[in-house]
Amino acid sequence: MKISVILPAKDESATVGVVVREIIALYPGYEVIVVNDGSTDNTALIAQEAGAVVVDHPYSKGNGAAIKSGARVASGDLLVFMDADGQHAAEDIQPLIQQVNEGYDLVVGARQRGSQASIGRGLANAFYNALATYMTGRKVEDLTSGFRVVKADKFREFIYLLPNGFSYPTTSTMAFFRAGYSVAYRPIHAAKRVGKSHIKPLRDGLRFLLIIFKVGTLYSPLKLFAPIAALAFLLASAWYAYTLGVYGRFTNMSALLYTGSVMVFLMGLISEQITALMYKSD
Repeated sequence: MKISVILPAKDESATVGVVVREIIALYPGYEVIVVNDGSTDNTALIAQEAGAVVVDHPYSKGNGAAIKSGARVASGDLLVFMDADGQHAAEDIQPLIQQVNEGYDLVVGARQRGSQASIGRGLANAFYNALATYMTGRKVEDLTSGFRVVKADKFREFIYLLPNGFSYPTTSTMAFFRAGYSVAYRPIHAAKRVGKSHIKPLRDGLRFLLIIFKVGTLYSPLKLFAPIAALAFLLASAWYAYTLGVYGRFTNMSALLYTGSVMVFLMGLISEQITALMYKSD
């Protein structure tokens, strides 16, 4: 089984050479691809000199776009995605591959306590994990980890769904759950990155949340629509009970809330049918 390691890199000249050499030293038979996402430094040259195949973007398109470019040119049966900033250890690749060989389609390196860049980001990731666990009905230990091993043919099924930004791990994980593929998590420790992060906490945090809801509607729309419909129905009933007891009549607000709850529920049912058609095999 041929294995390709894909490293998206933007202005990572300080670390990309070290990361590539470590991978090649440990796994000399692996294909190592560095996707240079419009770097303004000599990231591409250093990666090439270290022994990697370099794919150049003429300008920065985003982390997800780099992942997609790497996946398209990779020749491996398994794809290994990891960061070029020194956070991920090359020694952790083999345990993840071993778990794929045990029958899983996607294995994600789940960052353990102390591996988060900040307390705020750790809390945000915990919230994302809990929300994704609710939507998928499966335990999601690290929704946003970029260190993962996946079967190439299955990953390419969802390339059209992946955004160009930093939320590709979110989308790909939930798509795998929706398609019924086997997903596993393996504990890893992520080191502190060298250099400045390209992630903006507020902007990209909101974007991650929007992506979760977007993929949630693609995964199981009723899990989003049904609670909203139930809440509207309960509010309508509570308001009706109040106005009936105080004023002795049924108000327009109760009618509006009842109607809204039914409409939202029906939208959820229709979305479920559309989702099923989206994942229909050719």
